[in-house]
Amino acid sequence: MKRMQDSLTNPIPGKRLSRRELLARSSALVLMLGTQHLAYGASIVAVRAWPSKEYTRLTIESDVEIKPRQFFLADPPRLAVDMEGIDLIPALRELVAKVKPDDPNILGMRVGQNSPGVVRLVIDLKQAILPQVFTLTPVASYQYRLVLDLYPAQAPDPLDVLIAAHLAQSQPAQTAPVAAASAARKAPIDMLDELMAKHSGKSPALLPAPIAAPLAPLIAITKTPAEPLTASQAASKTDRLVIVALDPGHGGEDPGAIGPGGTQEKDVVLQIALRLRDRINLQPNMRAFLTRDADFFVPLGQRVQKARRVQADLFVSIHADAFFTARPQGASVFALSDKGASSSAARWMANKENSADSVGGLNVQAKDEQVQKAMLDMSTSAQIRDSMRLGNAMLGEIGNVGKLHKAQVEQAGFAVLKAPDIPSVLVETAFISNPDEEAKLRSEAYQVQLADALMRGIKLYFARNPPMARSRVV
Repeated sequence: MKRMQDSLTNPIPGKRLSRRELLARSSALVLMLGTQHLAYGASIVAVRAWPSKEYTRLTIESDVEIKPRQFFLADPPRLAVDMEGIDLIPALRELVAKVKPDDPNILGMRVGQNSPGVVRLVIDLKQAILPQVFTLTPVASYQYRLVLDLYPAQAPDPLDVLIAAHLAQSQPAQTAPVAAASAARKAPIDMLDELMAKHSGKSPALLPAPIAAPLAPLIAITKTPAEPLTASQAASKTDRLVIVALDPGHGGEDPGAIGPGGTQEKDVVLQIALRLRDRINLQPNMRAFLTRDADFFVPLGQRVQKARRVQADLFVSIHADAFFTARPQGASVFALSDKGASSSAARWMANKENSADSVGGLNVQAKDEQVQKAMLDMSTSAQIRDSMRLGNAMLGEIGNVGKLHKAQVEQAGFAVLKAPDIPSVLVETAFISNPDEEAKLRSEAYQVQLADALMRGIKLYFARNPPMARSRVV
């Protein structure tokens, strides 16, 4: 290349070129370099795969925008995507290698040069899917991204998933002694047992008993019958199941804040959420629902929609704070505000968390986005009042296991807290940007203490605010 440039700018060594000749030859060099760039197309920065039960995401990051055209074939199900402005290079073959055999949605993948400047990616699928293929402009540390989201055409019902998980946990009870089985029949009937009875046609009294709670519950959610009842009588006298939606922040393409030691927020908050889930599931007639249970991205609006779909009684979003300096420390709890942020720091934090969609990669052209945005604009004073009660109950318990950044619940316009009918809080567990607190967040001991504190806060809230009756239809 250097020799070619020299031949254009100075073909005869020792000869001095005129200004006109030099300009003409420089123009030829620019034209040649531009043609060469077009021939090789975009450069691939990175390729990533994010498999999950809910959907699989593939991303191709490049230095210039790649224009996609998609074709979906139903039998057998497969998706073909033509990518314009790029030639086949080894980096694209790396994407094929990233697909694992246990991917819930992808059976296999192949890539080839379809025509000059156009690469075709063919994805063989394990089931019918609803693909979303879109591009994202540079944001945060990312350059241009081509995103392929593969959603199952028949998404599992989240309540059915809760039932299946409960049934799986209860299997060991079937081999218990007869005396234990007899005692289980006299125990209060779990609402999940009733739901399973509807699906299986069996009496709830014959289903395995729920796991006993290790801690004495602060409230009696289920009424104990004075004498044995039929299944229909029990259903009429049994209060409903209480569901707590847990929302581990960020995930997938969005790592959240990153500590000085490289700890990613999305990883530690998922671990804390999983520990809290286990504690909730041990409570009588209480179950946890996670907006994500693995490393994948969930848009803010979908997090709220998921909680509303299972008719959650509470929504707890779990995060790890960060700031420009390493000095700030301590946990915080936030609730929604309809009158502006309670402090400039709360406003800054809300703006930072609300940017998760742009970092994680939201398809703004999706048809349901307008519905999501309309839903997020709804909020009520009753929801905010109950959210403040929940936040205060949690903040008092968190203060018993670690430092608090603020001694009161703060308020700001967090998008993820805008479910109009669910008391919702956002818990910043610690400052991951502080080296000492980053180490605590990574430690099992602190995660256990924090999960215990959050569980006590939830139970204290329900002790003061018993859940209202509500019908749930499966």
